[in-house]
Amino acid sequence: MPQLDIIKLKAAYNDQPVLENVTLSVEKGDIVSLIGPSGSGKSTLLRVLMGLLLPKEGQVVLENSVVDYTNKNALRQLRESIAIVFQQYNLFQNMTVLENVMITPTKVKGWPKKQVEHDARRLLERVGLSHRINAYPDQLSGGQQQRVAIARALALKPTILLLDEVTAALDPEMVNEVLDTIRELASEGITLFIVSHEMSFVREVSSKVVFMADGQVVETGSPQQVFDAPTHERTRQFVSKILRH
Repeated sequence: MPQLDIIKLKAAYNDQPVLENVTLSVEKGDIVSLIGPSGSGKSTLLRVLMGLLLPKEGQVVLENSVVDYTNKNALRQLRESIAIVFQQYNLFQNMTVLENVMITPTKVKGWPKKQVEHDARRLLERVGLSHRINAYPDQLSGGQQQRVAIARALALKPTILLLDEVTAALDPEMVNEVLDTIRELASEGITLFIVSHEMSFVREVSSKVVFMADGQVVETGSPQQVFDAPTHERTRQFVSKILRH
Protein backbone atom coordinates (compact mmCIF):
# COMPACT_ATOMS: atom_id res chain seq x y z
CA MET A 1 0.00 0.00 0.00
CA PRO A 2 1.51 3.39 -1.00
CA GLN A 3 2.20 5.84 1.80
CA LEU A 4 1.02 8.71 -0.41
CA ASP A 5 -1.16 8.63 -3.51
CA ILE A 6 -1.69 11.75 -5.62
CA ILE A 7 -4.55 11.19 -8.06
CA LYS A 8 -5.42 13.49 -10.99
CA LEU A 9 -4.57 16.59 -8.96
CA LYS A 10 -5.41 19.98 -10.42
CA ALA A 11 -4.62 23.40 -8.94
CA ALA A 12 -4.70 27.01 -10.08
CA TYR A 13 -3.66 30.49 -8.99
CA ASN A 14 -6.83 32.51 -9.57
CA ASP A 15 -7.86 31.20 -13.01
CA GLN A 16 -4.35 30.26 -14.13
CA PRO A 17 -3.84 26.45 -14.09
CA VAL A 18 -0.60 25.42 -12.39
CA LEU A 19 -1.13 21.68 -11.92
CA GLU A 20 -2.90 19.48 -14.48
CA ASN A 21 -3.89 15.88 -13.70
CA VAL A 22 -0.83 15.15 -11.55
CA THR A 23 -0.77 11.49 -10.55
CA LEU A 24 2.02 10.04 -8.43
CA SER A 25 2.40 7.13 -6.03
CA VAL A 26 4.98 7.17 -3.24
CA GLU A 27 6.05 4.29 -1.03
CA LYS A 28 7.32 4.70 2.52
CA GLY A 29 11.03 5.53 2.48
CA ASP A 30 11.03 6.74 -1.14
CA ILE A 31 13.36 9.61 -2.00
CA VAL A 32 11.38 11.44 -4.68
CA SER A 33 13.09 14.25 -6.58
CA LEU A 34 10.98 16.64 -8.65
CA ILE A 35 12.89 18.13 -11.56
CA GLY A 36 11.94 20.31 -14.50
CA PRO A 37 12.12 23.85 -15.83
CA SER A 38 11.15 26.85 -13.70
CA GLY A 39 7.39 27.25 -13.56
CA SER A 40 6.70 23.57 -14.18
CA GLY A 41 4.73 23.12 -10.95
CA LYS A 42 7.29 21.41 -8.72
CA SER A 43 7.09 23.80 -5.75
CA THR A 44 3.36 24.26 -6.31
CA LEU A 45 2.84 20.52 -5.86
CA LEU A 46 4.54 20.68 -2.46
CA ARG A 47 2.38 23.67 -1.47
CA VAL A 48 -0.78 21.78 -2.44
CA LEU A 49 0.31 18.71 -0.46
CA MET A 50 0.71 20.95 2.62
CA GLY A 51 -2.66 22.64 2.08
CA LEU A 52 -1.07 26.03 1.39
CA LEU A 53 -2.86 26.04 -1.98
CA LEU A 54 -6.14 24.17 -2.22
CA PRO A 55 -6.54 21.66 -5.05
CA LYS A 56 -9.29 22.32 -7.59
CA GLU A 57 -9.80 18.66 -8.44
CA GLY A 58 -8.32 15.27 -7.64
CA GLN A 59 -7.34 13.53 -4.44
CA VAL A 60 -4.44 13.16 -2.07
CA VAL A 61 -4.54 9.88 -0.15
CA LEU A 62 -2.23 9.71 2.88
CA GLU A 63 -1.83 6.38 4.67
CA ASN A 64 -4.99 5.09 2.94
CA SER A 65 -7.13 8.11 3.99
CA VAL A 66 -8.33 10.81 1.59
CA VAL A 67 -7.22 14.26 2.78
CA ASP A 68 -10.03 16.82 3.09
CA TYR A 69 -8.18 20.09 2.57
CA THR A 70 -11.28 22.13 3.44
CA ASN A 71 -11.40 20.67 6.96
CA LYS A 72 -9.21 22.33 9.61
CA ASN A 73 -8.91 19.18 11.72
CA ALA A 74 -7.90 17.15 8.67
CA LEU A 75 -5.27 19.77 7.82
CA ARG A 76 -3.95 19.66 11.36
CA GLN A 77 -3.63 15.88 11.17
CA LEU A 78 -1.95 16.14 7.77
CA ARG A 79 0.66 18.51 9.15
CA GLU A 80 1.46 16.04 11.90
CA SER A 81 2.59 13.63 9.16
CA ILE A 82 4.09 16.03 6.60
CA ALA A 83 6.51 18.92 7.19
CA ILE A 84 8.07 21.33 4.71
CA VAL A 85 11.32 23.28 4.54
CA PHE A 86 11.44 26.26 2.19
CA GLN A 87 14.44 27.89 0.52
CA GLN A 88 14.03 30.86 2.88
CA TYR A 89 14.89 29.76 6.41
CA ASN A 90 12.17 31.80 8.23
CA LEU A 91 13.90 31.46 11.60
CA PHE A 92 12.90 33.65 14.54
CA GLN A 93 15.73 36.16 14.81
CA ASN A 94 15.12 36.85 18.51
CA MET A 95 15.45 33.19 19.48
CA THR A 96 18.47 30.95 19.81
CA VAL A 97 18.97 27.92 17.59
CA LEU A 98 17.65 25.64 20.32
CA GLU A 99 14.60 27.83 20.92
CA ASN A 100 13.82 27.92 17.20
CA VAL A 101 13.73 24.13 17.07
CA MET A 102 11.66 23.81 20.26
CA ILE A 103 9.01 26.49 19.76
CA THR A 104 6.45 24.66 17.62
CA PRO A 105 6.48 21.35 19.52
CA THR A 106 6.10 23.18 22.86
CA LYS A 107 3.91 26.18 22.03
CA VAL A 108 1.71 24.74 19.26
CA LYS A 109 1.72 21.01 19.98
CA GLY A 110 1.95 21.35 23.77
CA TRP A 111 4.50 18.57 24.06
CA PRO A 112 6.48 18.32 27.34
CA LYS A 113 9.33 20.83 27.31
CA LYS A 114 11.90 18.49 28.82
CA GLN A 115 11.35 15.82 26.16
CA VAL A 116 11.23 18.42 23.36
CA GLU A 117 14.54 19.90 24.50
CA HIS A 118 16.11 16.45 24.58
CA ASP A 119 14.85 15.74 21.05
CA ALA A 120 15.93 19.19 19.80
CA ARG A 121 19.47 18.73 21.09
CA ARG A 122 19.63 15.32 19.44
CA LEU A 123 18.37 16.75 16.14
CA LEU A 124 20.86 19.61 16.20
CA GLU A 125 23.63 17.11 16.78
CA ARG A 126 22.28 15.10 13.86
CA VAL A 127 22.55 18.13 11.52
CA GLY A 128 26.00 19.02 12.86
CA LEU A 129 25.05 22.06 14.94
CA SER A 130 25.20 20.90 18.54
CA HIS A 131 27.99 23.45 19.12
CA ARG A 132 25.73 26.36 18.02
CA ILE A 133 22.60 25.74 20.10
CA ASN A 134 22.91 29.08 21.92
CA ALA A 135 23.70 31.11 18.81
CA TYR A 136 21.17 33.42 17.15
CA PRO A 137 20.32 33.13 13.43
CA ASP A 138 22.29 36.24 12.44
CA GLN A 139 25.40 34.60 13.92
CA LEU A 140 25.09 31.64 11.53
CA SER A 141 25.98 31.10 7.90
CA GLY A 142 23.21 30.49 5.39
CA GLY A 143 23.99 26.79 5.31
CA GLN A 144 23.82 26.57 9.09
CA GLN A 145 20.50 28.42 9.16
CA GLN A 146 19.06 26.02 6.60
CA ARG A 147 20.19 23.05 8.70
CA VAL A 148 18.41 24.61 11.69
CA ALA A 149 15.29 24.89 9.54
CA ILE A 150 15.56 21.19 8.68
CA ALA A 151 15.99 20.29 12.36
CA ARG A 152 12.95 22.44 13.21
CA ALA A 153 10.84 20.53 10.67
CA LEU A 154 12.08 17.18 11.98
CA ALA A 155 11.18 18.20 15.54
CA LEU A 156 7.53 17.69 14.55
CA LYS A 157 8.32 14.00 13.89
CA PRO A 158 6.94 13.91 10.34
CA THR A 159 6.81 10.72 8.31
CA ILE A 160 7.21 12.73 5.08
CA LEU A 161 9.53 15.72 4.67
CA LEU A 162 9.19 18.15 1.76
CA LEU A 163 12.34 20.07 0.79
CA ASP A 164 11.61 22.98 -1.56
CA GLU A 165 14.79 24.26 -3.22
CA VAL A 166 16.54 24.30 0.15
CA THR A 167 19.92 25.12 -1.40
CA ALA A 168 18.71 27.78 -3.86
CA ALA A 169 19.39 30.76 -1.58
CA LEU A 170 22.84 29.55 -0.49
CA ASP A 171 26.27 30.56 -1.63
CA PRO A 172 27.87 27.68 -3.61
CA GLU A 173 30.34 26.78 -0.86
CA MET A 174 27.47 26.30 1.61
CA VAL A 175 25.40 24.00 -0.59
CA ASN A 176 27.30 20.80 0.22
CA GLU A 177 26.80 21.04 3.98
CA VAL A 178 23.02 21.09 3.47
CA LEU A 179 23.17 18.31 0.89
CA ASP A 180 25.20 16.22 3.35
CA THR A 181 22.42 16.65 5.90
CA ILE A 182 19.83 15.50 3.33
CA ARG A 183 22.01 12.49 2.45
CA GLU A 184 21.97 11.56 6.14
CA LEU A 185 18.17 11.82 6.27
CA ALA A 186 17.85 9.76 3.09
CA SER A 187 19.75 6.92 4.73
CA GLU A 188 17.40 6.83 7.73
CA GLY A 189 14.13 5.78 6.08
CA ILE A 190 12.09 9.00 6.16
CA THR A 191 10.15 9.67 2.96
CA LEU A 192 11.53 12.73 1.17
CA PHE A 193 10.20 14.97 -1.59
CA ILE A 194 13.06 17.05 -2.97
CA VAL A 195 12.73 19.95 -5.41
CA SER A 196 16.25 20.69 -6.57
CA HIS A 197 18.36 21.92 -9.47
CA GLU A 198 21.39 20.04 -8.10
CA MET A 199 21.21 17.29 -10.70
CA SER A 200 24.27 15.31 -9.64
CA PHE A 201 22.80 15.17 -6.12
CA VAL A 202 19.38 14.16 -7.47
CA ARG A 203 20.96 11.34 -9.46
CA GLU A 204 22.91 10.14 -6.42
CA VAL A 205 20.27 10.22 -3.69
CA SER A 206 16.90 9.59 -5.36
CA SER A 207 14.97 6.35 -5.55
CA LYS A 208 12.49 8.01 -7.93
CA VAL A 209 12.83 11.03 -10.23
CA VAL A 210 9.75 12.88 -11.47
CA PHE A 211 10.15 15.19 -14.46
CA MET A 212 7.50 17.91 -14.61
CA ALA A 213 6.70 20.45 -17.32
CA ASP A 214 3.73 22.80 -17.78
CA GLY A 215 2.13 21.63 -14.53
CA GLN A 216 2.13 17.98 -15.52
CA VAL A 217 4.10 14.86 -14.67
CA VAL A 218 5.79 13.99 -17.95
CA GLU A 219 7.94 11.07 -16.85
CA THR A 220 8.70 9.10 -13.71
CA GLY A 221 11.43 6.55 -13.17
CA SER A 222 14.72 5.69 -11.54
CA PRO A 223 17.54 8.25 -11.83
CA GLN A 224 19.26 5.98 -14.36
CA GLN A 225 16.14 5.74 -16.52
CA VAL A 226 15.21 9.43 -16.44
CA PHE A 227 18.74 10.78 -16.95
CA ASP A 228 20.25 8.11 -19.19
CA ALA A 229 17.29 6.69 -21.14
CA PRO A 230 14.30 9.06 -20.99
CA THR A 231 11.30 7.88 -23.00
CA HIS A 232 9.61 11.25 -23.61
CA GLU A 233 10.98 13.85 -26.01
CA ARG A 234 10.30 16.67 -23.54
CA THR A 235 12.39 14.86 -20.92
CA ARG A 236 15.16 14.21 -23.44
CA GLN A 237 15.32 17.91 -24.32
CA PHE A 238 15.55 18.94 -20.67
CA VAL A 239 18.13 16.32 -19.74
CA SER A 240 20.32 17.07 -22.75
CA LYS A 241 20.42 20.75 -21.81
CA ILE A 242 21.26 20.23 -18.13
CA LEU A 243 23.88 17.58 -18.85
CA ARG A 244 25.72 19.95 -21.16
CA HIS A 245 26.37 22.32 -18.23
